[in-house]
Amino acid sequence: MAQLKRGQGQRFPQPLAHMDVRLKLGLMFGVSLVCLELGFSGLALLGLPLALLLAFHRPASGPDLKDLRWIVLMLALVFSARTLFTDGVPWIAFGPLAATREGLREGALTCLRLALMFMLGAAFIATTRSAEIKAGVQWFLKPIPFVPAERVATMLSLVIRFIPVILEQAARTSDAQRARAVENRRNPIRRMAVFGMPLMRRTLGTADNLAVAMEARCYSEKRTDPELKTEPRDWVSFGSAAILIMVAAAL
Repeated sequence: MAQLKRGQGQRFPQPLAHMDVRLKLGLMFGVSLVCLELGFSGLALLGLPLALLLAFHRPASGPDLKDLRWIVLMLALVFSARTLFTDGVPWIAFGPLAATREGLREGALTCLRLALMFMLGAAFIATTRSAEIKAGVQWFLKPIPFVPAERVATMLSLVIRFIPVILEQAARTSDAQRARAVENRRNPIRRMAVFGMPLMRRTLGTADNLAVAMEARCYSEKRTDPELKTEPRDWVSFGSAAILIMVAAAL
């Protein structure tokens, strides 16, 4: 349970750390809507401030940069696939495959959009407590009929807070396999399989331990959630971010 308390946003600016979670969710929804249409200029306008924010105010208990190498690997695979399989003017040929200029552009845009969403999610997780996430999601889902808002909100908050735990488990698994010279295997598919199974087993084991601990403490979905209130400074931060998003979408 202690692992789920990582990254509470101790070093983040006060307006961001204490903004109403409902406004944070609204901003994330807005960025998600426009992200697929953003060009290089819009991505730079949103990505640079967010990257600086994460660089200078990253929580001390957050994951190290080396823990994010699997995300970088995924982005590299996405970039390669878009570059090699997008029709257009050939640029460099690799046997039967050819990297096209249009593919390079589409691959770069796709990777930058995914990276922007990763950074946005990291900032949200680092500055928002699990109880606030549950309360915010529940507030949005409560008016929808036939939707168990409390249960869905609890599940979503646990999933979000479990991301740092998965990254930590991935780092531990990688270190243990490096000590056993697993990286010397020539077959990359075999290396990924050997890495994936222990990581999945550790992650599922941690989830089982969490479920047992919650049951032992008589955890219930019906809990006293934190009070949700919006202050004037929250609206100022929200308005500034919303204007930035609209300008980025217009570029």
